[in-house]
Amino acid sequence: MKKVSVVAGVIINEKKILCAQRCQNNLNYISEKFEFPGGKIEEFETNEQCLKREILEELSLKINITDFYMLVNHIYPDFELNMRVYLCSCKSRNVILKEHISCKWLSLKNIPDLDWAEADLPIVRKLLVDKII
Repeated sequence: MKKVSVVAGVIINEKKILCAQRCQNNLNYISEKFEFPGGKIEEFETNEQCLKREILEELSLKINITDFYMLVNHIYPDFELNMRVYLCSCKSRNVILKEHISCKWLSLKNIPDLDWAEADLPIVRKLLVDKII
């Protein structure tokens, strides 16, 4: 089974968390699901460099990475995902969607209401327990 390593950011601005909705995809189990944005790590790139680059490329948003938050290992039907998740902040909520079909800035209590990709659900659960904002 193919293994994929990615990074993702829990991006916070004024007590709201950025939730991004994936585009339509031929993999129905992730198609149009919400996720914490990020992407695949390129060769010779640190996790932090990758996360900043991916968020800038996909959302035109500059972020500050504040801390490593958690590691998620999830097995989808077609691949195994290893996702390193970081807590991030940003100064603006001005997002330009380039890879996603929508995004929402939500308070912690509202994030469980979204249709999340399965690999992102452990992050949602941990955020609700930790109450970081």
